[in-house]
Amino acid sequence: MNDHPSDPSSKPADFCRRTRREFLWEAGAGFTGLALTGLLSGDGFFRASAAEAAASGATNPLAPRQPPLPGKAKSVIFLFMYGGPSQVDTFDYKPALYPLDGKTVPVKTFGRGGKKSEGRVVGPKWQFKQYGQCGKWVSDLFPHLATCVDDIAFVHSMVADSPIHGSAMLQMNTGKILSGSPSLGSWVNYGLGSVNENLPGFVVMLDPTGGPISGAKNWASGYMPATHQATVMRSGNEPILDLRRPEGMGGPEQRRVLDALREFDLEHQATRADNSQLAARIASYEMAFNMQRHAPEAVDLARESAATREMYGLNNPLTEDFGRRCLLARRMVERGVRFIQLYAGGAHNDDNWDAHGDLVKNHTHHAGRTDQPIAALLKDLKQRGLLESTLIVWGGEFGRQPTAENASGTGRDHNSYGFTMWLAGGGIRGGTTVGETDELGAAAVSDRAHVKNLHSTILTQMGLDPDRLTYFHGGLDQKLVGVEGAEPIRKMIS
Repeated sequence: MNDHPSDPSSKPADFCRRTRREFLWEAGAGFTGLALTGLLSGDGFFRASAAEAAASGATNPLAPRQPPLPGKAKSVIFLFMYGGPSQVDTFDYKPALYPLDGKTVPVKTFGRGGKKSEGRVVGPKWQFKQYGQCGKWVSDLFPHLATCVDDIAFVHSMVADSPIHGSAMLQMNTGKILSGSPSLGSWVNYGLGSVNENLPGFVVMLDPTGGPISGAKNWASGYMPATHQATVMRSGNEPILDLRRPEGMGGPEQRRVLDALREFDLEHQATRADNSQLAARIASYEMAFNMQRHAPEAVDLARESAATREMYGLNNPLTEDFGRRCLLARRMVERGVRFIQLYAGGAHNDDNWDAHGDLVKNHTHHAGRTDQPIAALLKDLKQRGLLESTLIVWGGEFGRQPTAENASGTGRDHNSYGFTMWLAGGGIRGGTTVGETDELGAAAVSDRAHVKNLHSTILTQMGLDPDRLTYFHGGLDQKLVGVEGAEPIRKMIS
């Protein structure tokens, strides 16, 4: 028989006595903590701490904070090409693919169709030309963006951990392939706060066809307070939903409610060790109040000149929607919004860049509706002196394979082994190219840049230290770039 002292089947009485001793020992540690709390309260320790927190603005989780590093960017606009654009048909010029069209070659691929060791090549369906002083090769899909290459840094060697939309999108947006973590915009909002008390610090603008797979997990605050999650905006007549004041709830009434909450907060700070939940709630009410007053002006595009609206393509049904959102993004940047994310494509299949069937039809449509607005955004920011302080990021959750997915047709499967993204503004060295894929464009072969390296670059340009920006959760100091950390892509930083 087992005579271990903690085994109740061997010595019931001794086990019960030990359990009571353990209870008293563990509870005793708590009693001493209560006594210490009483002594510190009597000396005014918590009252002083609360006063210091109030003086520093720490009670407001959205209070603006100075970046710890000398970052050059103040805002980020992430142009998310949902579905995965084909790198070999857009910006990664591979002349060797053209004569191989239709031929079966040995190449390792891994997409939704599983792992393969050979495939039928689908040659690029557009011609490439060189542009700018840097001589960058760009596909005919992007005639407008091609004129901006001297302001853009291209990364042809991006890699990700998953070739499946849901997990790949989560990694691109949160750093992890599993749900539950704060998004990139939430980390920036958490690290720097908001310089504009009248608008959100983090805004997401969805495609009219719908949201992406995994939905709000891509812009949620995860284990952080909800004040750091994104505010979703549309491009129609009512960009921000639920913005109108409820019946009988005008400005003065709302202000009185906020003042009462703040007074309650200050009265109870002396007796609370952690008042973050109440502070977050007050900050949310304050934001809602200020948005109802100021957001209508911020999203009123009628204030823009006819020339500006035409430059963004608002007079063309194909480009009107994305152009409107790009113009809204510029207006958000002008008003101090930290992080803006625009989705080009939504829902499933050909509603986004996920070209599993007719590649030409799919990419012609999605490039056609985004090319002019994005080029207009870059040029507009530059002429207003805002490009240097605004970091633009373009790309999807992964790229596409150089070979066909099916026995017939031009559809390409997913490719996380090597794909293209580009950045501009915010201290990025324009006219540069980092990394390369193999001659088929199937996998990165030099200067491989993981998604974590991209995130590290964005945080660094915003003046945040990727290895010191932490949030304590689950017993660990969590980081966007993970436990091991990640270096920024320094070859593109000016």
